[in-house]
Amino acid sequence: MSIIVDARPSLVTTLMHRLLSHVTLLLALSAPPLVAQQKSATTSPGAELIRLENQWTTGLVKRDRVLFDKLLAPKFVYTENDKLMSRAEVLHEVADGSDRVTAAHNEGMVVHEYGPTTAVVTGWLIVAFQGKSGAYTNRYRFTDTWVKGGQGWQIVAAQDYLAPK
Repeated sequence: MSIIVDARPSLVTTLMHRLLSHVTLLLALSAPPLVAQQKSATTSPGAELIRLENQWTTGLVKRDRVLFDKLLAPKFVYTENDKLMSRAEVLHEVADGSDRVTAAHNEGMVVHEYGPTTAVVTGWLIVAFQGKSGAYTNRYRFTDTWVKGGQGWQIVAAQDYLAPK
């Protein structure tokens, strides 16, 4: 008795090979977007912190207490030269201070990252004011310390040095 073996692949085998080929092609084509999504989720916080620092300047002009309430961490501390201020004092000064900010912008910002949830931003803050005695402009060298937590990025400490004119 002899057994005859058909060397041709069966219909099921052919369909399985086609399906495998299509799945492989689909994975190959979708891999670059998946990698890009993964990279964007883990990119450095630099751009976001620069954006937040620039929101800070806009908030100064608008006296935006809601923005500062969101950006300032609960135990935020601020120093300007030899003066130390609490979070509450900064919020009051921003919203109800005697001198009004008419323009503000940052220059030369650099983000110094210390892991995925901590960073320091340094730069220059230029602020134009309108006060009782008239208009004036101050230039501050700043160092801001940011921490990312449950509320997103918040500033925990800020130090401004008023540059001599």
